[in-house]
Amino acid sequence: MSETAIKDVATTEAVIGLEVHVELLTASKMFCACRNAFGSPPNTNVCPICFGFPGSLPVANAKAVEYLCKAGLALGCTIAPYSKFDRKNYFYPDMPKNYQISQYDMPLTTGGGVSLPSGKRVRLTRIHLEEDTGKNIHAGESIAKSAYTLVDFNRAGVPLMEVVSEPDIASADEAQAYLTELKAVLSYIGVSDVKMHEGSLRCDANVSIRPAGSSALGTKIEVKNLNSFRSVGRAIDYEIERMRECLRSGERIVQETRGWDEASGSTHSMRSKEQAHDYRYFPDPDLVPLELDPKLIDRWRAELPELPAAKRERYVREFGLPPYDAGILTEERATAEFFEAVAATSGNAKQAANWMMGDVRRVLQKHELTLADAKMRPEQLAALIALVADGTISGKAAKEICEPVVIDGRDPKGVVEERGLAQTSDASAVAGFVDQALAANADSVASYKAGKDKAFEFLVGQVMKLSRGKANVEMVRALLKERLAR
Repeated sequence: MSETAIKDVATTEAVIGLEVHVELLTASKMFCACRNAFGSPPNTNVCPICFGFPGSLPVANAKAVEYLCKAGLALGCTIAPYSKFDRKNYFYPDMPKNYQISQYDMPLTTGGGVSLPSGKRVRLTRIHLEEDTGKNIHAGESIAKSAYTLVDFNRAGVPLMEVVSEPDIASADEAQAYLTELKAVLSYIGVSDVKMHEGSLRCDANVSIRPAGSSALGTKIEVKNLNSFRSVGRAIDYEIERMRECLRSGERIVQETRGWDEASGSTHSMRSKEQAHDYRYFPDPDLVPLELDPKLIDRWRAELPELPAAKRERYVREFGLPPYDAGILTEERATAEFFEAVAATSGNAKQAANWMMGDVRRVLQKHELTLADAKMRPEQLAALIALVADGTISGKAAKEICEPVVIDGRDPKGVVEERGLAQTSDASAVAGFVDQALAANADSVASYKAGKDKAFEFLVGQVMKLSRGKANVEMVRALLKERLAR
């Protein structure tokens, strides 16, 4: 579609497709026995096959094929019974062979889609298997200011699957929702650790604009260097506005690849966008085609766990949780499993959700930890919930002991005894605290009797303060109402 067809820039709509590259969690690389491990000393996990030395022959990693097919099955894709590998020819310093083994016209999976919480389904074009490239390390603040560039080839040859969406995404928010759901599915089925900060999940965004309601596609811009979901959203918003500004000023939009600069919050031109013919694809002569047994595919399908969307629906239906809470609790498989263990042990799914969404989450954020880093076990959180439920401690005291339980894995009862936080239900003791509070706050007593209900809560607070939080709050309320009714 020509930009001249756009008459009113204000009524344009965005058209976005995402290409997500996911490193697979295999023990070895895609075509050799070198370790697939993040953080090793530079250029230590390499061999003649990684570098494409003469006489070296690649062999496809069966586990990588399994993982990609399981991802395809989880996302509703069609698994091809026959596929092949191709050579994608290009000359970048991070690709030691001067070609990348990938899949072109016969990928392992096609179709499928990702369902967003809004109900919208983003279609997938394909998921194909390829090898990752090495990593360029620039000696300076940026490429422009770099005196030289080093290359670490440890990553070259790591199994990589590329998840390509149709241009069904209409906004930065939808793009982030798509990535969140895709990441959750891949994490649940265990095919990748999906750690963006380690490069095991990377995203390129293809962005264009067109007249609202049109079916034609505009000139596409590919944006790279997106290292977080937030960056994806910011880059898309920036690029949409940049293209609209081009149209306002009469400038032509050129199909190109642009890089995202996190510091400046802007994109910059990198190179003209390549077409498929620029890569001169041809079948890799060193690799045999892949033919998958339907019985093997059925076995992989049967091995899939309950997926995030199904789990969310079950939490709402079975536990009565709000959709938002169910969504947060199912983002990570480990979190969902922890929640279900607490719910089963405590017998109170709603309280389990409240604690995990509230104080547990707050403590983890304070210490910049994930649930996996914490020492707390499900039965300990269930015990804490039980202490509140049976009146042993107040809700305030429970918040106080939450931190040592979460961070250090302390036994809740032990912390209660150590800190003297057990709630007292001794009627005479509580009555004494109530009488002291009433005597010391005559104005509040008068306000309550004059119809000001907030005064009652103030008096409850004063009683709890006098008892150092140990008085049974329900007994406090009952005794206060009894005294104030006289």
